[in-house]
Formats: sequence, C-alpha cells, structure tokens
Amino acid sequence: MESLSTVNVGDIINSLSDGVYVCDLDRRVTYWSKSAERITGWTAEDVVGRQCFDNILCHIDKDGHQLCGEEHCPLHRAIVTSTGSKGSLLVYARGKNGRRIPMQVAVAPIRNTAGQVVGGVETFRDASAMVHDLERAKAIQQLALEQDVPEGGPVSFTTHYISHEIVGGDYYAIKKLSDDQYGIMLADVMGHGVAAALYTMHLSSLWGRYHRLLANPVEFAGKVNNELVNVVKGDESFATAVCGLVDVKNHVFRFTGAGGPQVLLMHADGTHECLESPGLPLAVMEDAPYEETTAEVHNGDRLLLFSDGALEVSNAAGKMLEVDGLIGILRKLGYPQAGIQMEALEEELLKYSNAIRLDDDLTFIEIRFE
Repeated sequence: MESLSTVNVGDIINSLSDGVYVCDLDRRVTYWSKSAERITGWTAEDVVGRQCFDNILCHIDKDGHQLCGEEHCPLHRAIVTSTGSKGSLLVYARGKNGRRIPMQVAVAPIRNTAGQVVGGVETFRDASAMVHDLERAKAIQQLALEQDVPEGGPVSFTTHYISHEIVGGDYYAIKKLSDDQYGIMLADVMGHGVAAALYTMHLSSLWGRYHRLLANPVEFAGKVNNELVNVVKGDESFATAVCGLVDVKNHVFRFTGAGGPQVLLMHADGTHECLESPGLPLAVMEDAPYEETTAEVHNGDRLLLFSDGALEVSNAAGKMLEVDGLIGILRKLGYPQAGIQMEALEEELLKYSNAIRLDDDLTFIEIRFE
C-alpha cells in the first residue's frame, strides 16, 4: 500500500478543486494543474511554455479593464513587489470556448532557498454561482438607488460611481425640490460588499421619505440619523454623509456634514475653498448634534462632493492622497477649465495607489453653476 510520503507535490495539487498555475519571472507558464484545465478548458499542452498574457486567459476586472499588462496584472505585481495578494481578487478569465469565467484569484511570489523571487503562483476557483447571485443583488440595488439626476436649468450635475465589489456601500441621490432648489445626499456606509449594500437600500428608503426636509439640512440629517440608530442597534456599521441644498435663487449651497470628507468649491478663476461642516457619522448616537454650513456660489463655480474612496488612497510608500493630493490631480487634468474627466480621474487615482483597483467604493458628484 502506497504511503502519503511517496505522493509527489504535483499529485497533491491536482487533487485540489482550485486551479493552480506557476510562472517564471517572464510570466512564462511552467506548470498548469488539472483543475486549471477543468475550470478553463485550456490544457497544459495549450499553455505551458507560453506567457500567461499571450492571448490565453485575457483577464479583465468586473468593470471590463484589461489586467494582462504589467501595470494591472496581479501576478506580475506579486512578483515585482515580492508580496502576495491580501485575500482573493475577483477577475474574469476567458475559457477555451470563449466564455468569460468569473474567478476568485489569489497570487503570491515564489522564492528559492536564498529568498530570491524566481516566479509567481496563482490559484483560482470558479465563482460563477456567487457572481450570479451578486449580479442579481446589484440589479436590485440599482433599482433602489436614486439615479434620476435633474437635467437642464441653471445647475448641471455630473455623477460617477464605481463600487469596490459587484455591490457597493456608497449611496447618492439628487432631487429637484422646486424651480430654484435641489436636494442632494452622498453617503458612504462603513465597509463595502453585501452588508454595506443592504444599508444603502435602507438609505434609499429614508431618502424617499424625508428628502423634502432638505430645505433644512440639519433637520434632514437628524431625522435620518435617528432612523438609522434604530436600525443599526449596536452594530458597528455607520455611514458618513453630506446632506445639502443648492439654492439657485439665493446663490448659496447649504449643507450639513456627518463625518464625511470636505466639499470642494472650485471658483471660475481657478481658486478653491475646502468647505467643512462638523458632525458625527450617521447612526453613531441618537439625537446627535449637527450644524449647517453655508457657502456663496456664483456663475462658473463648481462644487465637488466625493466619498472617502477619493481621498483614502495610499501610494507604495504608504502616503495618503488626502484633499491636497486630490486637488493636485484635478489641476493636472486641467480642472476646472477643462471640465471634469471622471475616467481620467479614476485612472490617476489608480496610478497613485500603485494597485490594480481602489480599496474602497468611489463616488463623485460635480455641481456646475452655469
């Protein structure tokens, strides 16, 4: 009877349900497991000896971004940084039959006995069932979110939202309250993923019930806060937020902060102001005190509201981007004269982060006074 000690490593790896492949420093595939073949349809004969980016798996992320270049490839990054992935990444690979397969992927560098990195290993599992359920949840969430952004009139709005995972924990809503007034809310639930997404569904319900109270932002914030306190009931979850009213007739933006980032007021002449309104995050305590901040706005001015995902971005040295860094990126992109370029802004944030995706949900709202 054969003992376990006589079983080689390849046989053990082939017993796993997860696919495994190994690359050298040039990302040339040197090993391809049986489970990798079962999941993708690609055989060892198809891929061993070829570079992993050589029109085989053609990895993309959930937003369709190509990952097989050096900058965004998780395996390449693990090799050059000598650091494995933290948890699993969701990517989509192309199977041999052409079908896109959602996968949970983990990567790590391979070191020799001297500690030198000599290659990388990637493990992956078919996540089709999980992703199918999350896509259904995303569709339901999108129906609940307030996306009917007002068009025309003296004020224009541009919004940009990208979730860290398939479903996210950011919530925003804009509503025309009268001919001269627009209510707005941007909230960021702690964390991301399914649990945070469920809280955004409740925020949507509260918005529907109470958005008319934004004529007094402090009253609105207090009402939403007390409702959430009753829902959370001791859970650690909470939401930071900005709740505001654009008053075109009186040329002011009145808002209440609930632990969220500053609001940027960009003037037509290129100068800017950082607007702050102190306040506890929503659901931290009942009857939390909130204050109102008022800022004058004029033709050509722009207001920028954003979630923490725009600021809490760290580079390779661990330095946080913060507000000054964000303003620097906006200046680099020619803002405000060139207008807001959301995709270019997201790309610059990714470059700063030195990662293949941002660590949090990202929401931007631009309000332009024509």
